[in-house]
Amino acid sequence: MGVKLGKRAYGRRRAHAVMSDINVTPMVDVMLVLLIIFMVTAPLLTAGVAIDLPKTQAKAINQQDNAPLEITVDANGNIFMGQTAVKLDRLKGILSAISHDNPDRRVYVKADQRLSYGQVMGVMAAVSTSGFTKIALITDQVPGQGQ
Repeated sequence: MGVKLGKRAYGRRRAHAVMSDINVTPMVDVMLVLLIIFMVTAPLLTAGVAIDLPKTQAKAINQQDNAPLEITVDANGNIFMGQTAVKLDRLKGILSAISHDNPDRRVYVKADQRLSYGQVMGVMAAVSTSGFTKIALITDQVPGQGQ
């Protein structure tokens, strides 16, 4: 009888012993399934319509075309687009033509500090109503500040 108790006691200890082996087979199975899923879906994400584009002699689009437009209003209220003087009503037409081609182009407005708020807002309204959405007012930085 003593022998049976010993085996039973030993058997119980063995059944509750901590297993020190790691079973990696389920993890490998899951990883292989995920790999297959990604291999199948990745080409679908980048698929497009295959076309053969025509060949031309035209030059590439100049990156300078996306340079910001500069509109300057001097102390006398004269409006300049670049170095060219323009009237406010003519400025609207020019800006409308430019915004038709590229409405995301930036427009920088520089105005003399002695101008009235109304004069600057008149230029800003002309820029805004012509179709531009990226408009910035340019100022000078105070020396010794923000550096």
